Amino acid sequence: MLKSTVVAALLAAFLGSVVLEAQSTPSAVLLVLSKADRTVSIVDPATLKVLARMPSGPDPHEIVADSDGRLAYISNYGGVAGAYNTISVVDLIDHKTLAPIDLGALRGPHGLAFASGKVWFTAETNKVIGRYDPATRQVDWVLGTGQNRTHMILVSESLKPIVTSNVSSATISIIEKVTRQGPRGPQEDWEQTVVPVGRGAEGLDATPDGKFIWAANAQDGTISVIDATDKKVVDTLSVNVRGANRLKFTPNGSLALVSTLNAPELVVVDARTRREAKRLTLGRGAAGIQIQPDGVRAYVACTPDDSVAVIDLKSLEVAGRIEAGKQPDGLAWVVRR
Repeated sequence: MLKSTVVAALLAAFLGSVVLEAQSTPSAVLLVLSKADRTVSIVDPATLKVLARMPSGPDPHEIVADSDGRLAYISNYGGVAGAYNTISVVDLIDHKTLAPIDLGALRGPHGLAFASGKVWFTAETNKVIGRYDPATRQVDWVLGTGQNRTHMILVSESLKPIVTSNVSSATISIIEKVTRQGPRGPQEDWEQTVVPVGRGAEGLDATPDGKFIWAANAQDGTISVIDATDKKVVDTLSVNVRGANRLKFTPNGSLALVSTLNAPELVVVDARTRREAKRLTLGRGAAGIQIQPDGVRAYVACTPDDSVAVIDLKSLEVAGRIEAGKQPDGLAWVVRR
């Protein structure tokens, strides 16, 4: 029995995966990155238990899954110096890490999105956003922002628009596909509008109706509200979110959750009144935020406390904790189709 157990453990290590629960993976799961352990965990949201854990590659920061829920993509950041140039790939069905995507000269990948069948990413060192096609296994498009530390990225399925936060430039980029008249007729092009916001703009999200973009300014402790049509700041919310890391709207657009690594609370903002609704004590600080599509619960990575807090969005109270490795950060919700 002992021999067979050792062989099974060695085989799991060889395949790059540790399966922790015998039951099959549910159709909807939470993915949790551990920066210190360099792993990604598959968590059952019903039991809050880790079902499997796979290597994530070096310095994992953000994670996104494809539309089928079969593959996950992880940015290997390497800090503002751009130490790394890879995006790790994880098979969520067979629970194994695949060969990483080599981005070549593009370094410091961070923000990720999956839309229109492709992976969209930021590359801080090069001041660009890029697009990777899983079908051809090639980076098939790159666009320069000209902004410092292009960090997070929002991409809708319609690609209208693409939005990035540029931390050190204190700006938000709104990028839209346009049609121009060329010498051979109409040609597709991309147009960028750079919107000045507060210092240290990092966490951002768009309201579910697409009318506004909110950016949390870590150094100023404010939130900039941008009219997505006019592409101008129309309001600045003084809600004391210094060190703000992420900002996410609930699916119905009623609340915005803001995490900060510099304070113990999760800040909840009423999106209608644009005023603070509550401060919910989580621990010593927080980073990644993921909200269930049904709006029942939110998950917040409490990086300094090595846990993920489960938030009941009706009562706005902590309803549980997930232990999924040291220094959790990036989170993703996956539905297998």
